[in-house]
Amino acid sequence: MKSTIIALLIILSVISVAHSLPGGLSHTKHADAKVISIAESVRADLESKVNHHFEIFDPISYRTQVVAGKNYFIKVFVGDEYIHIRVFQGLGSTEASLADYQTGHTESDPILYF
Repeated sequence: MKSTIIALLIILSVISVAHSLPGGLSHTKHADAKVISIAESVRADLESKVNHHFEIFDPISYRTQVVAGKNYFIKVFVGDEYIHIRVFQGLGSTEASLADYQTGHTESDPILYF
């Protein structure tokens, strides 16, 4: 019994540390003004890549990843679906660039690394 409790505590500690390591994704948060601005800054690039103008473009939630700067994984509601976008912002830079995107998501889809 004692060894089972110790093993469980070790596993929980490893999981907790893994979520805070550089390179790991943060917990999901509601989109704030900064993230909405970052998403809007790459909107035209996204619309060009998917060859569609979005009447609705509403960032809902996001996760971040610390790299040589920061990746923002943002869930955006575009009217009939959700699109996940990955936006990179380099260290000390105010410019953001669209790194990748995924279409066809639903409201309940978690934001995962891509």
